Amino acid sequence: MLSRRQLQGIDRPLLGAFAGLLAMGLLVLYSASYHKAEIWGVAFVHRQMVWAGVGLLAAIALIWVDYHRWLEGAYWLYGLSILLLLLVDVAGVARGGAQRWLSLGPLTLQPSEFAKVSTILALTRFLGSRSKEERQWRTLLQAAALAGVPCFLILSQPDLGTAIVLVPVMVGMLLIWGIRWRILAGIAGAGLAVLPLAWLRLAEYQKSRLLVFINPDLDPLGAGYTISQSRIAIGSGGLFGKGWLAGTQSQLSFLPERHSDFIFSVVGEEWGFLGVTLVLAGFIFLFLRALSLTHQVRDPYGRLLVTGLTVMLAFHVAVNTAMTIGLAPVVGLPLPFFSYGGSWMLTCTAAIGMILSVAARRPVY
Repeated sequence: MLSRRQLQGIDRPLLGAFAGLLAMGLLVLYSASYHKAEIWGVAFVHRQMVWAGVGLLAAIALIWVDYHRWLEGAYWLYGLSILLLLLVDVAGVARGGAQRWLSLGPLTLQPSEFAKVSTILALTRFLGSRSKEERQWRTLLQAAALAGVPCFLILSQPDLGTAIVLVPVMVGMLLIWGIRWRILAGIAGAGLAVLPLAWLRLAEYQKSRLLVFINPDLDPLGAGYTISQSRIAIGSGGLFGKGWLAGTQSQLSFLPERHSDFIFSVVGEEWGFLGVTLVLAGFIFLFLRALSLTHQVRDPYGRLLVTGLTVMLAFHVAVNTAMTIGLAPVVGLPLPFFSYGGSWMLTCTAAIGMILSVAARRPVY
């Protein structure tokens, strides 16, 4: 439990950045889903607010309880996430050619989102118990196996974007742990060598997205349609934007997936360059503030946990914003605190709760 001293030590600037981004995310989601709600009768933002409330309660619980308690059960949580991923293959809900969800009565959960956090917890417990003086190749291979199992199961859904997230997460945690650069360079070289084989594992729509990224004019009314509309939306926002609820590409339904993967395009169209700058500045401040904890916390478990969670969120932001302007392939990575999705909202708020739990216990560890 938190003592009064630890409660006062909670990182308020980080908490403020989180709250600000969450509030902006709900405002943008309301605009992005405004006409969808009128047509389908589904209030996306109301559901998101419920999930945000549940996520905030989960974050408070994670802050209140010593993060070492969660690490004690890390392997059990990891095993549970693997079982849920296997269950998706057997009894998962299919949408848009992908089978990624489990239906639990009125709720639909995406186990791959929870697998990200459970894998980070498992890697934290594993690497935190290993000395840098041990055989680094063996540690690398064991860490790769921990991340590789959920990665393979997520790829089979297929969900390339979510699976890829685990790679930079593992690399970032290994760097904080103290792995030698030349070992990572060797692994990177081997990874590049097997890329042609990875191409054969991709679904047809994933191959189309990659080909359109190389040549945007290859299929302007098919695989390239969404990215074309996204560019138009962001470019038309200008300096100050068209105003809340006034974006033409989003409100007139030219932009697909505007409430989920392409919600950043709505920010650009309605809030303009200044709005985009504000949102990105908020994320950058949040991540830099979180990473600063790795220099303040002496506990190796705390440093590893903060690094893994921060890299996970930062990678989502980097890829999501890059793909909306054509600088990265469309891989379906949502934007933290903005994109619609209950499982994703719980994942993001849990990540912040764990980071704040580490920050609060700096005087102890």
